[in-house]
Amino acid sequence: MGKKLTTRSEDYSKWYNELVVKADLAENSAVRGCMVIKPYGYAIWEKMQGELDRMFKETGHQNAYFPLFVPKSLFEAEEKNAEGFAKECAVVTHYRLKNNPDEPGKLMVDPEAKLDEELVVRPTSEAIIWNTYKNWVQSYRDLPILINQWANVVRWEMRTRLFLRTAEFLWQEGHTAHATKQEALDEAMQMNDIYATFAEEFMAIPVVKGSKTENERFAGAEETYCIEALMQDGKALQAGTSHFLGQNFAKAFDVKFASKEGGLEHVWATSWGVSTRLMGALIMTHSDDNGLVLPPNLAPIQVVIVPIYKSEDQLAQISEVANKLTSDLRAKGISVKYDDRDTQKPGWKFAQYELQGVPVRLAIGPKDVEKGTVELARRDLLSKEFVNQDEVVEKVSALMTEMQDSLFEKAKSFRDSHVTEVDSFDEFKKVLKEKGGFISAHWDGSPETENKIKELTKATIRCIPFNQEKEEGSCVLTGKPSSQRVLFAKAY
Repeated sequence: MGKKLTTRSEDYSKWYNELVVKADLAENSAVRGCMVIKPYGYAIWEKMQGELDRMFKETGHQNAYFPLFVPKSLFEAEEKNAEGFAKECAVVTHYRLKNNPDEPGKLMVDPEAKLDEELVVRPTSEAIIWNTYKNWVQSYRDLPILINQWANVVRWEMRTRLFLRTAEFLWQEGHTAHATKQEALDEAMQMNDIYATFAEEFMAIPVVKGSKTENERFAGAEETYCIEALMQDGKALQAGTSHFLGQNFAKAFDVKFASKEGGLEHVWATSWGVSTRLMGALIMTHSDDNGLVLPPNLAPIQVVIVPIYKSEDQLAQISEVANKLTSDLRAKGISVKYDDRDTQKPGWKFAQYELQGVPVRLAIGPKDVEKGTVELARRDLLSKEFVNQDEVVEKVSALMTEMQDSLFEKAKSFRDSHVTEVDSFDEFKKVLKEKGGFISAHWDGSPETENKIKELTKATIRCIPFNQEKEEGSCVLTGKPSSQRVLFAKAY
């Protein structure tokens, strides 16, 4: 399997980059800032997609698809949104290439093929979708519109990192239209709750639900709700956002409906999304110096069976046991791989599956066949034990739940121990430097103070927690009155 990973304590950033590549999740591509998601990495993303898609549909949402290109005039219709994304936009200006007369065999942009209007490669789809909704909405009977799109988007990033920040990434974006403000607010909150449930129940990542400050809101939103997670290096990661857009996009694109009372009103809107950045969160929350640690609910392979043999007769006997176990485990809804390849030795396979975070490994040798046992190894604890073959299915089935819960509790314990209340700016800086994590501190509510703290420390307000009780205090920087603590952290 080659050289071992750099340890997290040695260089966390290097550990992460090596792990993504060595575990066969993704790699850099020939296109600057873009990644190739490899089959094993994509299999994890597909599991995420599948669960989220089910949750969306259970709450009445449907999938659709909208164009990759957005005419510049549509993109700039909602000013705040256009301004917020302007510096990250890739723009198509021509529609044809031609042979270069000065360099045989080379191509050049055909100057005669300039577009009448530039096309923005979508950094987000509000503009093209709301221009479409204008044709879909006439009456209150047409509402609500509950649409989700699985797509790719492009945001031109100067500093990229696999999964966490790439110029092109995969995501889902929900876009809904409602007859009332309250209905839209409820929708935005519901989707934030769905993201939190997914993160905690499937990714085994504890999150803090809250709202963003005005500085940190989505461009064009009136409210942005979020879920914030904490990584092992003490940095926060925004794991999902849901936006109440008010009537901003409806007014920009003139989307009105005839109400029950006979009036003509602008609709109310939301948008919400999570991306392949969740892969980064999954890796950094649970993995260790030996490689990936995957929660069973999202592991593409939950159990791998490795035979240990010297002769074809031994392999035949082992395979008989392995095939029955494979069949019985699959009948319980557990995904199993029987790796009987003769191109790699058992030790190599053990190292590979440990690196790739397969939750349970079963090893079967000739003596196990004789004794009616298998060796069972847990990836989360790196522990081994011998189990009777007739007890394996029940044992593994129980382990799936036990390991899922254990990973969540371990991550929650780490997160809870890294939430620190501070009341002075000196204390704020000390905790940020020496401990990291979330810092719970009073803030006077002004964007100026928020910006100054960011300038001085590189820490931002991650969220105003929903479950935080009101508490009178003094701003950690200015000493001005504050009614509630907020969570600061350095973040990805």
